[in-house]
Amino acid sequence: MRRTRGLSALVALALTVPVTVSLPQAQAAPTADPVARATAAADQAAATGLDALARGADESFSRVSTTAGGAGLFYSSYERTYRGLKVVGGDAVVVTDGQGRVHDTTAADTAPLTVGTTAKIDAATAANTARSKVSTVNSVDTPKLVVLAGSSPKLAYEVVVLGRNGTTPSNLHVFVDATNGSVVESYDDVKAGTGDSYYNGDVNLDTTSSGGTFSMADPTRSGVLCGRDSNKTVFSGPDDNWGNGSGTDLETACADALYAVQREWDMLRDWLGRNGIDGQGKGFPAYVGLPDVNAYWTGSYTQFGRTQDSQRQVTPMDVVGHEFGHAIFQTTPGGSGGGGTEKGGMNESTGDIFGALTEAYANNPNDPADFEVGEEVNLVGNGPIRYMYQPNRISGHPNCWSTSLPGSVHAAAGPQNHWFYLLSEGSNPGGGKPASPTCDGSTVTGIGIQKAGKIFYNGLLQKTTSWNHAAARRATLQAAVSLFPGSCAEYNATKAAWNAISVPVQSGEATCTPNGGNDFSIALTPASGSVQPGGSASTTVGTQITAGNAQTVTFSASGLPSGATATFNPGSVQSGASSTLAVATTTSTPAGTYQVTVTGDGADVDHTAQFTLTVGTTGTRTFTNGTDFPIADLATVRSPVSSTATGSAVSPVKLSVTINHTCAYDLRIQLVGPSGRTYTAKQSGTGGCSQFGTKTYDVPVTTENASGTWTLVVTDAYSVDTGTLDTWTITV
Repeated sequence: MRRTRGLSALVALALTVPVTVSLPQAQAAPTADPVARATAAADQAAATGLDALARGADESFSRVSTTAGGAGLFYSSYERTYRGLKVVGGDAVVVTDGQGRVHDTTAADTAPLTVGTTAKIDAATAANTARSKVSTVNSVDTPKLVVLAGSSPKLAYEVVVLGRNGTTPSNLHVFVDATNGSVVESYDDVKAGTGDSYYNGDVNLDTTSSGGTFSMADPTRSGVLCGRDSNKTVFSGPDDNWGNGSGTDLETACADALYAVQREWDMLRDWLGRNGIDGQGKGFPAYVGLPDVNAYWTGSYTQFGRTQDSQRQVTPMDVVGHEFGHAIFQTTPGGSGGGGTEKGGMNESTGDIFGALTEAYANNPNDPADFEVGEEVNLVGNGPIRYMYQPNRISGHPNCWSTSLPGSVHAAAGPQNHWFYLLSEGSNPGGGKPASPTCDGSTVTGIGIQKAGKIFYNGLLQKTTSWNHAAARRATLQAAVSLFPGSCAEYNATKAAWNAISVPVQSGEATCTPNGGNDFSIALTPASGSVQPGGSASTTVGTQITAGNAQTVTFSASGLPSGATATFNPGSVQSGASSTLAVATTTSTPAGTYQVTVTGDGADVDHTAQFTLTVGTTGTRTFTNGTDFPIADLATVRSPVSSTATGSAVSPVKLSVTINHTCAYDLRIQLVGPSGRTYTAKQSGTGGCSQFGTKTYDVPVTTENASGTWTLVVTDAYSVDTGTLDTWTITV
């Protein structure tokens, strides 16, 4: 089979801005750059705790990426921290446009975070526990202390173990409870898939030529290449002809894989506006010849094996599209971890959907577009492995969503696959396309696979760690309204398809009217303020029309501390106008940090934002212990100060610590408050092995009286280096 090199150039149409910011922050200055306006509005929403972004006093959001979607929308992904620790399962997404208007907010579901931040087991114990979960271990990453969010938040170590379970590769994330050493949760970056045929016919490939040698590395699609799995080397040769058309030939398998991922890249660009597989202009390698009856996404590359009868390689278009679909799922907000079997099933379904989209875009007569998975490769001799139009043709694969989805993620892919077919083709499409039975007996009219793909993908850009079918329903309905303003046909089809697979109506889901609904956004500038008891703080409550016409918005505030009052001037505005909020305290208002929720009650919809109010106290707030405490190897010293400050400690308390020690890496520094609670300022194993000197820390504390004994605890966790605690100061 002859493969020749194509010469077409690529144009990057999607934009991703990987950037991290600390919040809260003041609203950015006006700018003509739509990306800057979109990100500034998203940062403001995160800083003010808009709608779903409500947070506790010890929590903050940091933006990790901004991805362009359809209809001029931008999706900004945020990571949550709690007392300086990453919160796994605390992520959020803010949808804004280039005019700086907020369209939607989404946050992963979690109970309030009130956990301690001091581990009772060490990192080595956590690593050993994690190792036991993989049969053959190649490497274990350094355990990281995190807060694991969810229905019962916990302090945990996240440990990544790379290896194999039998013949299956594994890149396992293990979360070990930092208080009792038990395994709380785990997930694997490696996703198993299955495949399609190698019959793509004569195709053009983008390959690289250098010094008279050609290689199967794409010159324009960064990171895309194909090679042999056994040694991870790229196929190369003296000419640009690849493979012989045989089902057992690995070079042919690479030609099929490279052709498929190049078509998927182009589909993402032309149909969905995504820049590369990862959304940042990059792709991933593909390796063939894996000695397994399967195909995999490992978290950083794809692997393709053979059929059970060893007659074909598992590199057809829909399988390649499926495996790289896992890469897309992992590199959209919310990643691939968490969410249990339901999210895992939706990850598998996402692979199937991107496989179907790639087939439809390629329009190759040797592999016509369809909604069957693995129909040509016949992996184990039983035909297709999934039917998107009727999942229950495979035993145990449900057509309909329910609260008791199967434990297999491949079976749990059924409901979303069914939804996508109904949205694309409808329940009775005709023209030789298969009918699709609905769970409620309804009739659904499809909108075509390209529109369905846009809605699915833009919904995926609002994915969080706790992704499920209910969240996907809400996100895709919002996407349909945003992508096709003024038209309700796409919205109605999206809603009908969710109804048809039994996913119920969700609270707060988008609605659609032919001329567009009325909506607004709300933002606070600034998002925080500090006062002494008896003082007042103010902020501007700004509103903007995001859809339809202006409406009357009436303001109120809740979560005020004792003795405080809130006044809005004016008390109501037409959306698009602003009001001033003044929060007045009394001399009896207790010190502390409070999250004041500002509600904008609109005639059609409501929105909320948060104002962080810090109430301080008067008098001496800084105390020092200058006594020297020798620090021996593997020893702990405790240095107390007695505070006479009144009221509550203002979080975070501030530490300045001076230590004469030649290896800062060895030292763990903790603060014990008057309540007896322990807070960690510095973990051992951080800071590098150099002179400690003087360092400062902001230590978040929870409901501590300012008065009483505060104790600095310094532990030397390693041998060889010793030193002296010279002096330390605390400001409460």
